[in-house]
Amino acid sequence: MKALNKESQNKINAELALLYLKEGNQRFLEGKTTDKNLGAEVKKSSNAQYPFASIISCIDSRVPIELIFDQGIGDLFNAKVAGNIVNEDILGSIEYACHFVETKLLVVLGHTSCGAVTAACQDLEFGHITSLVNKIKPAVNQIKKHNQGNLDVDMVAEENVRLTIARIKNESTVLAELEKGGSLKIMGAIYDVSSGVVRFL
Repeated sequence: MKALNKESQNKINAELALLYLKEGNQRFLEGKTTDKNLGAEVKKSSNAQYPFASIISCIDSRVPIELIFDQGIGDLFNAKVAGNIVNEDILGSIEYACHFVETKLLVVLGHTSCGAVTAACQDLEFGHITSLVNKIKPAVNQIKKHNQGNLDVDMVAEENVRLTIARIKNESTVLAELEKGGSLKIMGAIYDVSSGVVRFL
């Protein structure tokens, strides 16, 4: 784990947190992931947690956050929701992570071949899925506008990440002020489900 206590967490800034994620993804791609004693990690993190980054990601089963970044128990906050969108509950969760626990990096992670994005592109209406895909529709409309009406799911997924970041900054004064003050960096990324590569935007 990268931050076993408050002292070690305080030594991690956004740039170092990003480096940890990039290096972890590279180990994942090369099949050289670190040996982990999960039982020991459970015990070491049982009294308190000091993650170095927060990630908003999709519920897609092909995007297991700790695995693709080769991180352990207690290393990352991970808010998972279909389409990696934000609402009051997600924003509240991330405000807690970044303000009170003081993670230095917030990543909105989309992915290729996203089912939620596909549903938004297809105007799916079904139960509570309808309200969820409506949050992705602005990205659909943007890609339609700039791509002569043609839709590419992966292009929409990337635009959705960018618009989600904009919503975070517009709807959470807490997170916007943390970033403005330099104690938090907010950025986007896309995970390729066919290759395992994380591409930071």
